[in-house]
Amino acid sequence: MQENIRLEYNTERERLDMPEYGRNVLKMVEQLKEIPEKAKRSEQAKAVIKTMELLNPQVRSQEDWEHKLWDHLYMIAGFDLDIDAPFPSPVKEEFSTKPVPIPMKGTRIRATHYGRNIEKIIDLLCKEPDGEVKTAMIRSLAIYMRQQYLIWNKDSVADETIFADIEKLSDGALKVPEGISLSKISSDANFARPGMGPNLGQSGKSRNSRKFKHKGRK
Repeated sequence: MQENIRLEYNTERERLDMPEYGRNVLKMVEQLKEIPEKAKRSEQAKAVIKTMELLNPQVRSQEDWEHKLWDHLYMIAGFDLDIDAPFPSPVKEEFSTKPVPIPMKGTRIRATHYGRNIEKIIDLLCKEPDGEVKTAMIRSLAIYMRQQYLIWNKDSVADETIFADIEKLSDGALKVPEGISLSKISSDANFARPGMGPNLGQSGKSRNSRKFKHKGRK
């Protein structure tokens, strides 16, 4: 009676610390560690390093690439490898230290279509003294906020809506002076979302050159 052959999947195997070298290199390192004589272990380690170099040739483009290969060998061996090597074993704690968490602002963005920077600008404007300069700054801010609004909301937006958002985002601390009006938007204006659109990455010159080519065919 024929026995069933059980396939061994990588998901069932031990996780590789250095997957770029593959599981065969891991087996070579395990056999290397079992060699009783240190001199033979050290000689065999050089052969393993050569194999690792062939499997990961891009490492040669890095600075001190030979040092990196020996570091990788020690890491594959679990930092438990007694050999005479041209470079000392790296310290395990240096590779297992958790990254320092980046502090993030905990407050939620109140209007995501404007972004957090708009809120910061509004906070700064609240501290500015009243006058013509502050009025001009509020008007410039409102124009920019209208553009941001139209990126995510294609419908037209009234000036009063933008003014109300400014006062709302400032918790009533910033009042839009009376008499401010925003410049009219051209009927063919298009405020595209970042990274969107069929001509992403194409310069205006290349687009214009195609127009001239089409005209030439007529």
